[in-house]
Amino acid sequence: VRKISDTAAVIMKDIVVDEIQLGLAKEAGADGILLISSVLGPALQNFMNLATIIGLEVIVECHTKDEVDKALELVAQNILISNYDRVGQQYYPDQAVKLAGLFPGSGGPIISLCGGGVCTTDDMKRHLQVGYDGVVVGQAVMGSTKAPEFIRAVRDRTLLPAELSHWGIGAEFDPDGNIMPGPKDNEEVNGYQ
Repeated sequence: VRKISDTAAVIMKDIVVDEIQLGLAKEAGADGILLISSVLGPALQNFMNLATIIGLEVIVECHTKDEVDKALELVAQNILISNYDRVGQQYYPDQAVKLAGLFPGSGGPIISLCGGGVCTTDDMKRHLQVGYDGVVVGQAVMGSTKAPEFIRAVRDRTLLPAELSHWGIGAEFDPDGNIMPGPKDNEEVNGYQ
């Protein structure tokens, strides 16, 4: 990653279960580490504190409302809502959308991310429209011929602010506030062309 971009953040996304993994991440040059709430349970706070002490950013992965509440109580700065339940080993495609309203909206004091099964630009847009600041992807980009299209869509679109998304407007707006053509090209979007 550093050969391609010296500004891209490198996050260690292993399943962290031992404190030594924090040191290994730092030694390997990671900027941050993913801590999974369901895996660490009551030890989450200790791992967050240790990561901060050694200079690693922390992303806390949550899947349930209780895990989000715990992350907020521990003052997590970066929260990743996963559609994948690591305990039950099941995929819930709408979990992140359902939990989107539990923290301040897009651009707030908490960086909110979502992941798990976000494989198409439509998936990405749906998650960003409910207020997530970003998406974590794997298969959508890694080795896919559609990777450039996916990355371009993430970078080039200004989406409807989360605070308005519940109005049912399925439109996207450019930086000047004009409706942009999107997945429904040349179709009417809630009365607008």
